[in-house]
Amino acid sequence: MNSNQFFPFERNRYYAGKMLTSADFVAEQNYYLNKHRFLSALMYGDGIVCGMGVVSLDDLSLLIESGVAIDGYGREIVIENSVVKKLSTIDGFDSLETNKATLCLRYKEKEAHTVYSVNHKENENEYEYNRINETYQLFLVDSDSLTPEMAVESEFLSKEVVLTSENFKAELEIPSVVCIGRNVKAVLRVTKKTAEDVALSYNATIQAPGFETADGSHETDISVHEIRLEKGESYEKEFWFHALDTDVSETSIILKSGSAHAVEGENDIPVQGSFSIKVLLENVSPIELITRQIGQTSLEMKNIGGDDDIIRLAELYLVRTESAYVIEETVEKGVKKYITPPAQELVRHDYLEYFVKNVDLVPTETGNVEVAPQNTERIPTEMPEIATGTLEIPLGTDVSPGDICYSGEIIHGLGRGNVYVDVGYEYLTDDPALSQSSKSTIYGNSQLFANDMMAKAETAIKVLNDKGSFVVAAKILDNVNFLTLTYRWVAIKFPSGEAKEKLTVGDQSIAADTPTFVMGPKESHFFGVSYHNMEPASISYELTEPASGEISADGIYTAPTKEGVYEIRIYCTDNQLINTYAYAIVKKKNYDEE
Repeated sequence: MNSNQFFPFERNRYYAGKMLTSADFVAEQNYYLNKHRFLSALMYGDGIVCGMGVVSLDDLSLLIESGVAIDGYGREIVIENSVVKKLSTIDGFDSLETNKATLCLRYKEKEAHTVYSVNHKENENEYEYNRINETYQLFLVDSDSLTPEMAVESEFLSKEVVLTSENFKAELEIPSVVCIGRNVKAVLRVTKKTAEDVALSYNATIQAPGFETADGSHETDISVHEIRLEKGESYEKEFWFHALDTDVSETSIILKSGSAHAVEGENDIPVQGSFSIKVLLENVSPIELITRQIGQTSLEMKNIGGDDDIIRLAELYLVRTESAYVIEETVEKGVKKYITPPAQELVRHDYLEYFVKNVDLVPTETGNVEVAPQNTERIPTEMPEIATGTLEIPLGTDVSPGDICYSGEIIHGLGRGNVYVDVGYEYLTDDPALSQSSKSTIYGNSQLFANDMMAKAETAIKVLNDKGSFVVAAKILDNVNFLTLTYRWVAIKFPSGEAKEKLTVGDQSIAADTPTFVMGPKESHFFGVSYHNMEPASISYELTEPASGEISADGIYTAPTKEGVYEIRIYCTDNQLINTYAYAIVKKKNYDEE
């Protein structure tokens, strides 16, 4: 196990008369290299950035396409041109012992450019290498001999073994902390321990008092039927629950007494007679919960890795002949690990638009993941995407009250489409309690907060929907002594499509007449409904989060005093699968509106 530690960082200290040696220049290079690689490893992780596809040209040859990767030490690996390799010429080929090999890539340095060493001594080399080429090495290794990729253990998931036998192991897992009022997934995972050809069937009932299923029950069956797996292969089955909004902070998922039963081949096998998984309930959003969980992983844990210098490109299934190996199949799926650079975000959002319309449909079975159809009613719909950042509006030296100044074009990163943007004035004030300056942001009319050091301006935002960007204008209301105005911006993108947040059952669906509505605190608005391929029906309304206002039985929403974006779920009373969502954007009337 390697440690990819680059720190403590140490750099040269220069002073008058310091004599620099080659060691000092090496230290100078290492300081900046290690800083760069340290941040690359933390911010991007390891994997393939682009390219590096592997294609079998014939039984004995491979094409490796050009591309870029970053290894676990933050080092860039570049294959500048596509290369063709005979299998027998790749490093490690002669050491293969099995019929399943992994094609790998690693960073390699190569000394180059020989020069005469002017100050060499008698016993030293007369010539030295003047450059170091950063290149790469392709090699083959038996797949079974590779160190399994190590995932840093966290406390995000709670697991319980529900079955273990000579051939199989089954676990039930669920997040150890869930968000009340939200949907949560539990997974039954079955793993094959041996190569014996035998099938497994398992069935049990679990009870979850802090959750409910799609039919409003507090219990559900978890089962698999006659599954056959290869050694080391896993099978997963998903079950969805809805975390109830209760006053308790902890609940448990338990096995219903006497409900578990398992058959391996034709024989009954022992199962867990009882288990209990404790789950904490918190009133936070999923993104807040996940961000906190990921962020609390210590630096020591992040510095522990497996084969950090190896990038896996493909698995090769080989057939041994009398004289050589022949390539039977090349598999990249499940082997390659990709990095998503920020530069690809806009393209990724554009591509995702092709799938947005069906995100709320019932998932189908893919690979070895099976979705339990009885629990699909509460599968969550797509939530709004949110981005934020800061911007500056230059004022110049001769600005006066009544002048209008503009920001540059800001790309919000949420892609093209219906995006709502708001800005707040950001400034520093002296905080006597902290004996230091503190940063504040005012959304709305800044004149309501008296502060001589704060610029007074009225703002408006122009959203360029087809470009995925926006421009902010500021009208100066009073004399200012600032060269720039700094604003914090917030962009919210609601799910796109003809009927926003529309769920469909067959050809029947409903849609909110006003999917998004901007209103002031304590104001009211009626969210009407239109029907598609169905007769008008009884409609019910509910708020998806606590303290988000009030909604009457007939669809009149009254906003709370607190500003924010609030979600209203609208559904057919007799068939909750036919439902849609609307959003109320609550802000003070002095806010600028799009």
